[in-house]
Amino acid sequence: MSKLSSGPVSSFDSLDGLFDEIDPNGDMSLPSDIKMDRRSFLKVSGVLGAGFVLAFSLMEKANATSSADRPKFNTYIRISPEGSIFIFSKNPEVGQGIKTSMPMIIAEELDADWSDVIVEQSPINEKLFGRQNAGGSRSIASNWDIMRKAGAAARHMLIEAAAIGWCVPANECTTVESHVLHVRTHRKISYGKLASKAATLPIPPENILKLKDSRDYKILGKRITGVDNHALVTGQPMFGIDKVLPGMLYAVYEKCPAVGGTVDSANLDEIRKLSGVKHVFILEGNGNVMELKPGVAIVATSTWAALQAKRQLKVIWDESSASKDSWSSLVKQALVLKKNPAEKILHEKGSVDIAMQKGEKSLDALYSFHFAAHATLEPQNCTAWYQKGSVEVWAPTQSPGRALTSVANLLGIGDDKVTIHQERAGGGFGRRLVNDPACEAVAISKRINAPVKLQWTREDDMAHDFYRSGGFHSFKGGIEADGKIGFLEDHLITFSHNGEKPVIAGAPRQPSRVFPAQLINNFRLSQSLLPLKTTCGLMRAPESNTTAWAVQSFLHELAVAAGTDHLEFLLELMGKPEWFPPKNQYGLHTGRAANVIKLAAEKAGWAKQRPTGRGLGLAFHFSHAGYFAEVAEVSVSASKRVTVHNVTVAADIGRVINLSGAENQCQGSIIDGLSTMLGLEITMEEGRIQQSNFDTYPLLRMSEAPNVDVHFIQGDSPPTGAGEPALPPLAPAVCNAIYAASAHRVRTLPITKEGFST
Repeated sequence: MSKLSSGPVSSFDSLDGLFDEIDPNGDMSLPSDIKMDRRSFLKVSGVLGAGFVLAFSLMEKANATSSADRPKFNTYIRISPEGSIFIFSKNPEVGQGIKTSMPMIIAEELDADWSDVIVEQSPINEKLFGRQNAGGSRSIASNWDIMRKAGAAARHMLIEAAAIGWCVPANECTTVESHVLHVRTHRKISYGKLASKAATLPIPPENILKLKDSRDYKILGKRITGVDNHALVTGQPMFGIDKVLPGMLYAVYEKCPAVGGTVDSANLDEIRKLSGVKHVFILEGNGNVMELKPGVAIVATSTWAALQAKRQLKVIWDESSASKDSWSSLVKQALVLKKNPAEKILHEKGSVDIAMQKGEKSLDALYSFHFAAHATLEPQNCTAWYQKGSVEVWAPTQSPGRALTSVANLLGIGDDKVTIHQERAGGGFGRRLVNDPACEAVAISKRINAPVKLQWTREDDMAHDFYRSGGFHSFKGGIEADGKIGFLEDHLITFSHNGEKPVIAGAPRQPSRVFPAQLINNFRLSQSLLPLKTTCGLMRAPESNTTAWAVQSFLHELAVAAGTDHLEFLLELMGKPEWFPPKNQYGLHTGRAANVIKLAAEKAGWAKQRPTGRGLGLAFHFSHAGYFAEVAEVSVSASKRVTVHNVTVAADIGRVINLSGAENQCQGSIIDGLSTMLGLEITMEEGRIQQSNFDTYPLLRMSEAPNVDVHFIQGDSPPTGAGEPALPPLAPAVCNAIYAASAHRVRTLPITKEGFST
């Protein structure tokens, strides 16, 4: 197999760093840079008129001897003398509801009246706040204990302040709805009136903090309206696209439609003469596709003027080193590779070869899935202002820390010269983990020495995405005489930018943990690679979003071959309740898996008979520490028109923080999954993406959306996320339902490739 030559398409390896921050199957424990200081993890200060400010350190420097080495503290809680409770939310808000749910944890332990709480977006400073990103469904899990202890410490100090003022023992006092109560004397005082006194008290040691029993929760587990909802529905400027600075100019940036192309020439003189145009120039790029690709920048007095000028821009591209990728050609190459031995074995358990010889029944099937675009409703944008060797950036990013690093690298300046302001993002799904729009805006601002807002069009977004990779699963499986799985082999055919390792999320990072490898005695996962230059990246539930469809669909094939009901087949596969490595939140527990499978089937009415042409499909997947089973009810007409009527979701994500937000994440995952699987696909020919807007990449319409019924198994397990693990089971559930309704086995996504319509 030929390897891709090096050239202007470079720095693909740096994409792997995204997984270091957002590991879908990694250890739940906090990274070393965000563990609480053992001795002085909290501090408090009282500033004249400010009331009470509680902060804590995320740095382990308790034994520091010099002031320079002592921990720096960030602020999470501020209580004004008037009684307002200000709580920081440190992670980016991209529609997942984290700006509401993270402060809820603090407010619960503080025993605050939620109506007193005002949520603020924290500054971007990872030295103070630890990792600040949105991805991997890890925001809650990584901050759960820290935020509970912050709220509990503030509550403890407020009680102490009241007890001192009343001259009573602190253990006779309690709290309720932003007040401290002395039950015996019926005295009551608000947090606001206690704030200044509490600010003078010593910090309680961590080991004496009393965290609430979940039975006493008043906020957590309830439906809490998003803190930005009113602003959102009234159209207030909140998103990156809304940002305005004094004296700001407006920019667009044209790049080669085939990645790796450079500018040979352009009609710059003609563009300069157009109305509203202030600047037009070529940027060479910095050789890193995640930062700055070569292109032509147009800067004007308005976005409209810039876009009008861009329509008249004529660029001659040098494509000598550009991508020539062709999806149709890649499919043909994959069909050839399918017949050959795999290039590399990723994980093997037992003996597949011996089991193949013993199996009573054997099946083989090739599953093919397409590339996909993120298609965020807010196209990429960024505002930047470069001044005298430093720069400020206003970005709707999922990874502000990486944005800071990328901008500093691009400009060749220190991190301390870059300030990132977090803007709300109109969708992310993994696209905004890459900060190329920020780098483009910064480069343009530096060139013109003025503040500038860069705006991408929908066509730019479609042509220059970091796509979810397509790929192929070539399965072989066997059924033993007792109806159990004898062996399962999965030959994964995916892509590589360098001929040595797969594109990001193109293959599992931890093959031994990929469901259901743990549960099958004779299992083999192997890999072959095809060369690719098209940029790929993380998309909602990376790896799992395609693996679940292929594996769960093939498991249904095996159930049919065994003559076993699919529900019984999956429960049999789970076996007895047990933990699998790493035996923490990211290790599979078969008992929890079985419980959600049974709950989904029960709520969907699995045992009920359906009329001809209508069927149920079931699928389960474990990823991102979430257990999700989903049942789709689907009808298929004689003309192969598919209608998804209902989707039942059963989930175990441990302690649910905001029931409204968690339900919303599940419902959004179902809609997202249906869009991606039913009719959307990204194809490329001669390196150029063939789809350009929603007419050729049609998202699911409201009239096509099914009823989504969500059920959670509430428990006291530490909370995990819902935004990613809810998506993977949807596609196999629908495809298994299509089989139940029509006896047609879907092995290609989107399903329109097999003659279906929606």
